[in-house]
Amino acid sequence: MAKQVTTVSEEGYSATNEIREFETTIDANGEDAPDTLEALLAAYGSCYVPALRVGGQQRGADDLGKIEIDITGELNDDDKLESIAFDIRVEEDVDDETGEEIIERAFELCKVHDALKDDLHAETSFEGGAV
Repeated sequence: MAKQVTTVSEEGYSATNEIREFETTIDANGEDAPDTLEALLAAYGSCYVPALRVGGQQRGADDLGKIEIDITGELNDDDKLESIAFDIRVEEDVDDETGEEIIERAFELCKVHDALKDDLHAETSFEGGAV
């Protein structure tokens, strides 16, 4: 099984991404749409929410209720992502020990977390005059 996304940029630093029947725009400068790192942080959080829910169910907290995650990506001097922090709040009253177990399980389940590994690198090909 594979996932397929087509990214198209007519000019400048903004790109439209065709994802199945959906379309989203990402602007590297962040002027007309979320920038690339904001999009990555949003994807990470969006993946981590269901992982928290499943982790909660597996650790005895069957319904976490509303979940809010403030995600902060700290940038280095080259404006590249240096670190990520999650500030997680859930509606359900969960003790600290169970919360830590849920967090750890959610990291094990989150596919975006897994994709951020050092050894994942895009294989590429390049064809000029093709579009």
